[in-house]
Formats: sequence, C-alpha cells, structure tokens
Amino acid sequence: MKARTAFILLATLVVVLFGMNLLWGSVHIPANEVANALLGKAGANPTYSYIVLQSRIPQAITALLTGAALAVSGLLLQTAFHNPLAGPSILGITTGANLGVALVMLGLGGTIAGSSFAISGYLAVVLGAFVGSLLIMGILLVLSTILKNNLMLLITGILISYLASSAIALLNLSATKEGLHGFTLWGMGDFGGVSLSQLPFFSIVTLVGIVLSVCLIKPLNALQLGENYAGNLGVNLTRTRNVLLLTTGILTAITTAFCGPVSFIGLAVPHMARLLTKSDNHQILLPATLLSGAIVALLCNLLCTLPESSVIPLNAVTPLIGAPVILYIILKKR
Repeated sequence: MKARTAFILLATLVVVLFGMNLLWGSVHIPANEVANALLGKAGANPTYSYIVLQSRIPQAITALLTGAALAVSGLLLQTAFHNPLAGPSILGITTGANLGVALVMLGLGGTIAGSSFAISGYLAVVLGAFVGSLLIMGILLVLSTILKNNLMLLITGILISYLASSAIALLNLSATKEGLHGFTLWGMGDFGGVSLSQLPFFSIVTLVGIVLSVCLIKPLNALQLGENYAGNLGVNLTRTRNVLLLTTGILTAITTAFCGPVSFIGLAVPHMARLLTKSDNHQILLPATLLSGAIVALLCNLLCTLPESSVIPLNAVTPLIGAPVILYIILKKR
C-alpha cells in the first residue's frame, strides 16, 4: 500500500475510533448528549456531561497516547537491537515499574512516608511505578557506557527483568490479602487511570518522548544497515543508543505508571505497521507505527467497555490482537 493511502486510512481510523470511544461505554449516552457535552451545552441529564468530560475524554486521549508511545518504543528497540521480538518490556523497564508498585502496595502498605510527608493511595502507586521504571532505565544508561555491544546490553536487560520479577515474587509472600488484590488489579492494565486533572502532565511527558523518537529517524535508518556503516556515516552510536534508551524509558515509565503494564502493543504494532506500509524507512514507518499504536489501543479500550456490563481487564484483550501478529512473524521468519 502506498504511504499516502496508508496514512489517510490510519488517520481516518484514529478519528473514527476516538469518536466511538466517546459514544460507547458501560452507560448508554445518546449521541446528541455527547455532542452537547463536547460543545459545553446543557443537556437533559447533567450526569451524561460529567461522564463524557471527566471519564470518556481522558480515557480516550490516554489510550491514544499510550498506544502510540508503546508502539514507537517497540519500534526503537527492534531497530536498535535488530531483533523482531524486542519490546518495551525486554530491557526490564516495565518490570521495574512492576517492582516499584509492588514495593508501594505490598511492602509499604500503599503509603510512601517520610519525616515530613506522606503519600498514599493512587498517587503513591503512580510514583512507585515511575521511580521503578526510571531506576532501571538509569542502570541501563550506566551499563550502556560499559557494554559496547547491543546484544550484551539486551541480555543484561533480560537478567535485570528476572531479578526484578524475583523481588516481586518475594514481596507477594509477605503481602496482605488487600495489597495483593490491589497489585493484581493494577497489573491487568487500564486506560482509565488518568484523571482530567492528571491528563496535562501525562500528555506533555508522553509527547516529549514521542518528539525525541521522531528526532531519531535518521540514525535509525542508518542503524538498519549495521553499526559500522552507521558509524562511517557520522552517527554517534553511543549518544544515539543513550537517547534511544532515554526515550524508551520515558515513554514506558509514564505509560506503565498510569496505565499498568500493557502487554503486546509495543511488541506487535511495529510489525503491523511494516505489513501495512511495506517499508523499513523510518520516515514512513515511524509515523505509521504511532498511528497504528493509537488505533490498536483505542480499539482495545472499546472492546474493554461493553454496554450494560462490567469493564474487561485491558491485558485480557491486547493478546487477542497482538498474539496472532507475533505468531505470524515467528512463522514467517522461521
């Protein structure tokens, strides 16, 4: 498919799915009431306006940005490590967020307290996830100055992930029933974790990471031809790798902190974009991946919310889309 046609199709799907996320939900709201809420007009039922403005709009924007962020993170890692099965969780950054949340919910009883402050509730969970992700990212950045080989850095990230998982398993042994229940719910993923007041911060940090990824388009195209070739073209390999790790860390940290460890989007969506565009040029592939990630996340959010029913966990839906794509790639690559 030609690039222009692909972009028009993807952009149209983003707009359509975003609109459907505003119209569709566990509570039936007539289309005219949704329009009234968006235009600031008084509707027949004030509750409808509250649901649209305080719940559905933040959730739809969160899904759009999270899908784009995780998808582009997967693309960056797959290109950098020349591994079609690399994803945001492969370097242990997502597991670091899990560990941070586990420490808060299972080890500290849901409260981060100091001599003059105390943070509890959902803010403590978000802070724990964010700090855990950034801590692992910091370790990887330090190691990247020592380990010059990308494969060794990839293996080190996997080992760090295993160590963090072991720590989480140990915390589970001493956890209370309530803490374990809360941690399990967080681990299922949810795009509804960003409130309207938190949305500006979430959006700004995510967009900064996406802009950084766009700045890496030329070095990524050079890296596809090999590190030696990229070096001969004047690409600073160490700086490029550090910026790539920083970008991936920021995007994974902010999305995991607020939405939980969302599975498969970062792993599968870059391959979907490749299949659609038939291109490995990141000037085409990266924007297509951003749009495809937004589409998949908005679709998953739509499937999670059935009318007149309870909300389905996000990580129960994402494998239904991502797993067939990964299976196809494995069989194709043999």
